[in-house]
Amino acid sequence: MSKATPNLNLPFILPSQAQKHVTHNEALLTLDALVHLTIAGEQAAPPSSAEDGAAFAVGPDPSAEWNGRQGHVATWQDGAWNFLLPREGWRAWFVSDLALKVFTGGQWRDILPTAASFERLGIAASPDETNRLAVSAAASLFTHAGSGHQLKINKQAPTDNATLVFQSGWVGHAEIGLAGDNALSFSDGNAWRTALAIDPSGRISRPSQPMARAYRAGTSFSPADGQQSGFTDFSQSEGGFSLEGTMAAGGQAIVVPASGNFLLSLTVSVASSAGHVTTLLMNSDVPLLALPGGTGLHSATIIATLAAGDLLMLGHSGTASIDLGPHKTTLAAYLL
Repeated sequence: MSKATPNLNLPFILPSQAQKHVTHNEALLTLDALVHLTIAGEQAAPPSSAEDGAAFAVGPDPSAEWNGRQGHVATWQDGAWNFLLPREGWRAWFVSDLALKVFTGGQWRDILPTAASFERLGIAASPDETNRLAVSAAASLFTHAGSGHQLKINKQAPTDNATLVFQSGWVGHAEIGLAGDNALSFSDGNAWRTALAIDPSGRISRPSQPMARAYRAGTSFSPADGQQSGFTDFSQSEGGFSLEGTMAAGGQAIVVPASGNFLLSLTVSVASSAGHVTTLLMNSDVPLLALPGGTGLHSATIIATLAAGDLLMLGHSGTASIDLGPHKTTLAAYLL
């Protein structure tokens, strides 16, 4: 039979042993030192004084009473140093480092490293391969460490994305950042159209803002009194303008893509006229502005409230020959 326990080397009380209390007390002292082990710190020389029960990790090149005890745990008990050789897996609280450590590989190591690295981290949420950091909370705070603070989102290539996506019910509704290029952009969550973009030179554009300049291809036409005409092409167009239908005097109506207040500018080039008036109409019967006059270039501008799906076309009265082309008779529309 062994004289001590296999793990902590606590002495057994053997049969017919004298002064059994000495062996028993020795085991209790060892347990008192090891259970909830607290180490004041690691050092090579014993302190000049120590409280009963104080424990130290003996460092390299120990001296004085600790000579030859490198790697041991030295405990001050009953006015003398008692030495325990730690085994794999022992845990201790190091007061000097304010850290919980484990003995492994022949040394004390932090259980939680000061520079931790995790493949995934979830805080009240479950991370996955795409969302490797997941946080569920009422708010998230990133604060300064003495001065300012930056939140950095880096992408690999200019054509990649570095953005913030705002969701509701796990469905995206808005996006801010670098979306496919290096211009700061603000996009909606429907068709992910860019509402506002700021390029690296500081220039601002609104590529989805409804704006168009329409004309009718050809050289000229002569509408009959009471007929309506439209357009065939856009020399400029953004934000969803389109053409639909066929007008009696040719061309198609312009379809308004969004509701709001629009700046409308109509220019009519008249080659010949006999009491002719050109009227800008909404939905065939609502006049917005009229251009009466003889030959030459005539124009007028108005602000009108339009709804998505409204149709814009031209109404004609009298007789005239009207010049066509991208720099002749045109209609410009811009959502304010």
